[in-house]
Amino acid sequence: MPIVTTLHTVLREPNFDQRIVMEEIAALSDRLIVMSRQSAEILQEVFHVPISKIDVIPHGIPDLPFTDPSFYKDAFGTEGKDVLLTFGLLSPNKGVENVIKALPAILSKHSNVVYMISGVTHPHVLRQEGDKYRLYLQNLAEDLGVEANVIFRNRFVSPQELVEVIGAADIYITPYKHKGQVVSGTLAYALSAGKAIISTPYLHATELLDEGRGVLVPFDDPQAIAAKTIELLDNGTARHAMRKRAYLYTRDMVWNRVAQQYMGSFERVYNERLRNPRATFSAQNTEKVLDRLPAVKLDHLHCMTDHTGIIEHAVFVVPNYPEGYTTDDNARALIVAILLEEFAGVTPTVTLDLASRYLAFLWLAFDPATRRFRNCLSYGRQWQEAEGSEDSHGRALWGLGTVLGRTKDAGLRGAAGRLFELAVPAAVEFKSPRACAFALLGLLEYLESFPGDRAALNAADALANRLLDSYRAHCSGDWKWFEGVLAYSNARLPQALIRAGRRGANEAMVSAGLEALEWLATVQRCEIKGHFVPIGSHGFYSKQTEKARFDQQPVEACAAVSAFLQAYRATGKSRWRKDAWTAFNWFLGDNDLQVALYDPSTGGCRDGRHPDRANENQGAESTLSFLMALLEMRKLEEADTTDSKP
Repeated sequence: MPIVTTLHTVLREPNFDQRIVMEEIAALSDRLIVMSRQSAEILQEVFHVPISKIDVIPHGIPDLPFTDPSFYKDAFGTEGKDVLLTFGLLSPNKGVENVIKALPAILSKHSNVVYMISGVTHPHVLRQEGDKYRLYLQNLAEDLGVEANVIFRNRFVSPQELVEVIGAADIYITPYKHKGQVVSGTLAYALSAGKAIISTPYLHATELLDEGRGVLVPFDDPQAIAAKTIELLDNGTARHAMRKRAYLYTRDMVWNRVAQQYMGSFERVYNERLRNPRATFSAQNTEKVLDRLPAVKLDHLHCMTDHTGIIEHAVFVVPNYPEGYTTDDNARALIVAILLEEFAGVTPTVTLDLASRYLAFLWLAFDPATRRFRNCLSYGRQWQEAEGSEDSHGRALWGLGTVLGRTKDAGLRGAAGRLFELAVPAAVEFKSPRACAFALLGLLEYLESFPGDRAALNAADALANRLLDSYRAHCSGDWKWFEGVLAYSNARLPQALIRAGRRGANEAMVSAGLEALEWLATVQRCEIKGHFVPIGSHGFYSKQTEKARFDQQPVEACAAVSAFLQAYRATGKSRWRKDAWTAFNWFLGDNDLQVALYDPSTGGCRDGRHPDRANENQGAESTLSFLMALLEMRKLEEADTTDSKP
């Protein structure tokens, strides 16, 4: 998920290790939040962080009332006293000794002054040195004869008590010893209560106390502290005006307004991640095996398949029965089963059993009255519509054609042939370019075994010409596509046109298909790193809209693998082979988030890529898309092995 880091301290002069750590934090973070303008400047100048990555949000403060200090003094036994205050974790870099050293001069002019030091010793200091610094301060006060005017409150305080401690102060003093202090929460709290403030000129103080909201004194200068304290105690009118300026300035620093600024930063980060996704820290450091084909594993395919067919969806790796079945998925599953028949690593009985189940589903889905396939079947075997989409009909034809073009099993061929013949006529009337492409791919598979079937030839020619006409109608200088939108299974359109053109020796079709595929490959490539970026289903991409980055679907990568391999077979150019590997590597983790979708423990595939994570459900479409792509890549690998033999 996106990382936003709030930096409390930013060093202008870091040592080597500090620089390395800060640079890595900056690289891992989508956004850096700092609490002062000086911190933002240091990030840019010293650590070279672009300003576009930095948000300046002030240190949050409680919404304290603007009250007279006398209201709270009774609680601390300081009624009638002028109270100077320093609070916070005690450590030598706080410079408290300089205020104690200033007390004799202050008391010579204002004898009723007390200096309250509220806070425990910093735990790191306590662990390394014990309470050495506090004892030093106590001894110093005693040596200077001001121990009766110094109050040590060695305790943590509740938020309510903190309000009272700050409220009792007439003047708040931060005598820090180092200029590089870029943030002081205690200073912000005192400012929020409308306190008159004296501070050394460390970075945060120079910013907060500008324009008369406080006064600055040099570092390690007790005389200057004494002079400014006396000046403020002498002039109550000036002190009160300073308090009002401080209080009004901090109204945008109260917690509810600071929270709104943080929410604004988070919203910007979220929108930026949508536009420019990037790998998370864990993904960057996870070893990935790319350009290597995993073994064919069918565990999840078997898990998702029952006696009716393949279940459409899964909850993680468990079939989601209430969602039922679809013709779309069973047609895809039939293609995968036939491709498995050609793969030597799977026994024939397994492929025959799977293919029979999926083919039986297509017979169940076909309505002889309408000559159309229905698509959605409930788990209780009730059809959810009278007629399925053109897409589902086209995919069914593609599955049937694959059986007829590739299987050696006579029983499968007989069952598929009769259904194919009944279903072809409806496809010739399809208007959707995508449905035409699915049906055309089925016809082209069929014609591999039955090249003289005149009816199939005529249907294939009609669909191929319809695709070509659609391409010519929509193609323009910067939009080389078949319609006005890139949606889903995009690469199937040029794949079908290239294959039809090759079969019919139609150079215009081949040329148009390659041109469209080359444009699609450019559109679906990361401009910076070059990995495959499928068009997201959350909005798609049209001439009028921006390209949707998510949700990225495995079916797109599968279609791209098939189309690129078709272009490779048509041209022999190695760039298409490389593109096929790039698309396949998307499954293995070479994607926007550098997280694999393929699950080697199940053989399944996760359902897609969200902006911040993978969808952990392993549904039918995703798993079948991965298996189809894997089997096609394995066929390419086998062909290479055969070609390399003497």
